[in-house]
Amino acid sequence: MTLAEQQKQLLATLAPLKDAQARFAWLVEQARQRPILPPEFRTDAYRVQGCLAKLWFVPEFRDGLCYFRSESDSLVVKSIAGLLCDFYSGHEPAAVAAHHPDFLTSVGITQHMTPNRRHTLTRIWEQIREFALSKAAAAS
Repeated sequence: MTLAEQQKQLLATLAPLKDAQARFAWLVEQARQRPILPPEFRTDAYRVQGCLAKLWFVPEFRDGLCYFRSESDSLVVKSIAGLLCDFYSGHEPAAVAAHHPDFLTSVGITQHMTPNRRHTLTRIWEQIREFALSKAAAAS
């Protein structure tokens, strides 16, 4: 499935939820179901700097595709980071780098975030994009 198709599917899932609170509840429930990141990845080497909550980000590159995992000590941060990690995992680097998550605005995800949570969303997107760009450049 392409990122555009995945985006359409995600928006179709979120659109029927009546308000921002319902959407965040859905995101948090998704975060609760994610596997916990193993302790060997919850170290400073994987820590995303600039976030108030502790956030760990693990990028991987296998068989020409990017994969991302994350963990946080905050369930809301875990849900936001996990959403992006799940969305972009399993795609080619160039596609990942070119597909900005601004589509989340259309379903009210970003507008109702606190400034700190919007910052976290930006930081995790930057990490995803930087990793994808580095892998795309290496493939050229």
